[in-house]
Amino acid sequence: MANPFRDMSVIMQGLVALAIAVILVLAGLYVPGSPVAQERADYDTAVQARQKLNQEVTQLQVYKQRYGELKQQMDALNKQLDTLKTIVPEEKEVDEFIRLLQGAASASNVQLRRLTAQPIVAREIHYEMPFEVQADGPYFNILDFFGRLSRLSRIINVGDLQFDDAAGSHGVKYPIRPGTTVTGTFIVTTYFTKPADTAPGAGGAKGSTPPVKKP
Repeated sequence: MANPFRDMSVIMQGLVALAIAVILVLAGLYVPGSPVAQERADYDTAVQARQKLNQEVTQLQVYKQRYGELKQQMDALNKQLDTLKTIVPEEKEVDEFIRLLQGAASASNVQLRRLTAQPIVAREIHYEMPFEVQADGPYFNILDFFGRLSRLSRIINVGDLQFDDAAGSHGVKYPIRPGTTVTGTFIVTTYFTKPADTAPGAGGAKGSTPPVKKP
């Protein structure tokens, strides 16, 4: 039996062999279930997964670039919070408050005679802690004392001032120092944010603090 393939010229045989090879390759690429088709599908899946990961990395790079800015903002907010806690502390810190008053009075050469705690007053977001203060000293020293109170780190308000001429005061139970021209009482109020251990205005908030030691 004659073999048509052998009867062809070498060029024709080569072309036929090339056509058969192309057909086999195409069949391997597109016939479902073939190893080549499976490898091609896996490759396409890997390419899509890579593209998705690249998109996620690009999005994360934006957050990475903003991390430094966000950290600086957080540090600034923490510093502001620390400052606010100094101005209006969470706790009452009565001892520290009295120390601040006594320090300002000593620096101004003003004599604090008495500090009497008044009822704590509850506000919407803070508590007021007032003290009645009795003091005396030279007029300009008293002014300097109030100026020093306004410059303290903790917020302190002064009100209800009632001063008299020291020379005309009667019934004073303590000796007046030389140079003292003004004596009287006033209310000094400071603030804190944490709920008080006693109800505002309750009897536990009243009473006198220990006497201020005379210099």
